[in-house]
Amino acid sequence: MLASRKGTQASLEAQSGGESKIMLFELDTRGHHPGYVQHLVRYWCEQKLPGHLDVLVSNKFMLQHSNIVNIALGCPQKNINFVAITPEEEAALFDSAKLENSFRGRIKRAFQEWDLLRKYAVSLGTSHCMIMYLDAILLRLALGSRFHCSFSSIYFRPVFHYSNFANYVPSRRERIWQLRDKVCLSRLLPSPNLKTLFCLDPFAVEHINKFHSQPRAVYLPDPVQIYNDTESQLEKLRTSLGIVPGRQVFLLFGALGARKGIHQLLEAVLMLPPALCQKFCLLLIGPIGLEEKELLPARIAEISQSLPVQIICSHEFVTDREIQPYFQIADVILAPYQRHIGMSAILVRASAAQKPVLASDFGLMGEIVRRYGLGLAVDSTVPSEITKGFERFMLEPPESLCDRVNMKQFADQNTAEQYAKKIFHHLQTQ
Repeated sequence: MLASRKGTQASLEAQSGGESKIMLFELDTRGHHPGYVQHLVRYWCEQKLPGHLDVLVSNKFMLQHSNIVNIALGCPQKNINFVAITPEEEAALFDSAKLENSFRGRIKRAFQEWDLLRKYAVSLGTSHCMIMYLDAILLRLALGSRFHCSFSSIYFRPVFHYSNFANYVPSRRERIWQLRDKVCLSRLLPSPNLKTLFCLDPFAVEHINKFHSQPRAVYLPDPVQIYNDTESQLEKLRTSLGIVPGRQVFLLFGALGARKGIHQLLEAVLMLPPALCQKFCLLLIGPIGLEEKELLPARIAEISQSLPVQIICSHEFVTDREIQPYFQIADVILAPYQRHIGMSAILVRASAAQKPVLASDFGLMGEIVRRYGLGLAVDSTVPSEITKGFERFMLEPPESLCDRVNMKQFADQNTAEQYAKKIFHHLQTQ
């Protein structure tokens, strides 16, 4: 459902008629971004919410995630519309895949997104804007600029409070990020246009609200939609992957790049004792990072030939509906992220499947694993520490390494419904 842009005057007239017009702003197509939009679109339709919802995306989003657009097409109340920026605007955007390694690129992209946000909010007659990823334009918002309507946003990666976590020693870069966060938040929170700052870090909310006399931050569940899969469907997946019966399956899911700790993980496999190698299966599900495309397959082949381990790779795109079965057929979920800032839905999916995790002990992820008893948190920058984790999971009963009651509690509070319900509760009361 690709809308043509309406004239500014006509849009403002519609707004003045009293109809609530919300715009979701999301120009990224990778990782969690489509899923976060999908949960909101589905909830809007299922709950038959009043008002009007525009979803501003890229043409790439429309093509790659037509299943999400189709949910809007089938919406019974016909009050939701996907709008794509122009091809020229999309071509001019700094490539989001290159942002992590480009400071100038992040600044440029932030200004580009801000300009598009303001332009479309006016042309669509938006009364409230929901910015789906604050981190990308936090600096730009903090610099201040006139915005004709109120807005809310999701804050994914606050880092200024990490000194409160166990054994945290900030790097020089992280010290700069912490200072950036404090300065930007102190300038953003007093903004009269800001209504709600949703935050995926439950430990950051209290600290954020100290930046301003009026509390603006609220905790937001990290959403996971769970579908019911039969044992026969799971067995079919095991068979299609070729998992050797009797092996313990360790799953790494997501983009298989340096940030996820793929190199340290493979080094850890090489250190496994021979007796455990014969019982070990590593399941690598997800696209290979750009820098690893040439080196990673050769490295995996080398390890498979030198050790009696089983390493299974699948690099095809996995839809949201198809993700959870991989977690259900695994014995242990891997999250050896390298100094990762923020949360990861991997922890939620593992808990929903009642599977323990072997995760990084750094930052928010490490804190959640420890507090909820989700599994083992280790220094994932050291391959030998990951190896020790492998050995413990293969030699000790799972019940001694995780708390299944707390795992269920953690999963139950991070459902897609809880996420969407909280957002629209705040947006509808603006």
